[in-house]
Amino acid sequence: MRNKILLNGLGRIGRAILRIALRDRSLNIVAINELNTNIENIAYCLNYDSTYGRLKDKFKAYQNHIKNSDTKIEILNYSNLKEIDFKSLGVDIVIDASGSKNDISELKKLYPKLFFLTHPNKNADINMVLGINERQFDLKKHKVISTSSCNATALLPVFKLIDDNYKIVSADITTIHPLLNHQKTLDYQCIKSKNRDIECNFEFGRSSTQNIIPSKTTTVEAANLVHPAIDNSFISSSSFRVPTSVVGSINMVLNIKKNTTKEKLINLFLDYEKNQTSDLIKNNFEPLVSEDFKRVEFASIIDHRFSEVKNSTMVKLIVWYDNEWGYSFRVVELIKKVNKI
Repeated sequence: MRNKILLNGLGRIGRAILRIALRDRSLNIVAINELNTNIENIAYCLNYDSTYGRLKDKFKAYQNHIKNSDTKIEILNYSNLKEIDFKSLGVDIVIDASGSKNDISELKKLYPKLFFLTHPNKNADINMVLGINERQFDLKKHKVISTSSCNATALLPVFKLIDDNYKIVSADITTIHPLLNHQKTLDYQCIKSKNRDIECNFEFGRSSTQNIIPSKTTTVEAANLVHPAIDNSFISSSSFRVPTSVVGSINMVLNIKKNTTKEKLINLFLDYEKNQTSDLIKNNFEPLVSEDFKRVEFASIIDHRFSEVKNSTMVKLIVWYDNEWGYSFRVVELIKKVNKI
């Protein structure tokens, strides 16, 4: 019998997770909790998407649910998860894609056996990324699971593979990230966000469609929660928001302890791709652009047009990733993996 799942939040990640779940009969999303009270608009937002296109099997809106040819999903509008009667719904698993901060101690008191948070959370029972630390999962200890961030999910498989084979002694990473909903299309006042610990960010108040916007990134901090060997003591980082809708990139410069060559480095990635049990790393040699990586389900696509090794110990890599679909696919895969343990 399939576990019943409640999806909390129907933003960009929530919608991608739902679309992926509709293709995978092992996931049974029976309810959505969403602050938007307009059920017709909820159905519309699922049916039509400017980034990923139309659903073939469209949802129709009813009084308290949406339904297509074979899936019925109840719509709830609670501002706090504590208000939901999970037991009567029969919900075993909650996927919280709202991006809201959670009181972890309160979540642990609720009926569902597992909560998955689609953002980093240092107070979660465990922060997990598939291919890095899922073997540490213990159902007796871990009820609230963070699935980390899109950036960390793309960074970690590559970083760990290099570190395991060559030992990274210092590094610099720059993430190039598409615009997000909290940004503005035209210049506005500074942006405040409790969920992102932003008090008043001047740069994010500038037009997201007209500018490349420099920013700090929490990618290393998020990665550290999953893999403690990675931290800010030897890694510098920064970020740029760019006027594209989807697909991010990470520019990585790694100083390694053990000597290597470009050929050896590329062969390491090729061997990993051939032998991996999950679709984590994909090697690219084609002359592609960001749009070509949209809806790619791999966590990290290594663009070997730009792979370099200098003086045997400096490695340069470019990594692509779909920050919505690719990340959401990893979340779904992680839930399926944990469910089998």
